[in-house]
Amino acid sequence: MSNPSNEQTFYDDGAFRVEQKKYGTWDSYDKDGKCIITSGTKEQCVLTTRWYLKCLQEGFPEATTHEGVVGGKL
Repeated sequence: MSNPSNEQTFYDDGAFRVEQKKYGTWDSYDKDGKCIITSGTKEQCVLTTRWYLKCLQEGFPEATTHEGVVGGKL
């Protein structure tokens, strides 16, 4: 479902596009029309989509695990 004005904005030489949905959220789509990211703002949708596509090309960062140890008597 497209936004009422049917406005579509393309980014990064057509690598993806974003459009506003009926309830104010923003979706990004790849060249084939597959939905990539849904976000609350247009700016966040563009930023997150760029990061996601970059990670698909270069690999995602390694997950970091943190452990907490409490010393002494509880």
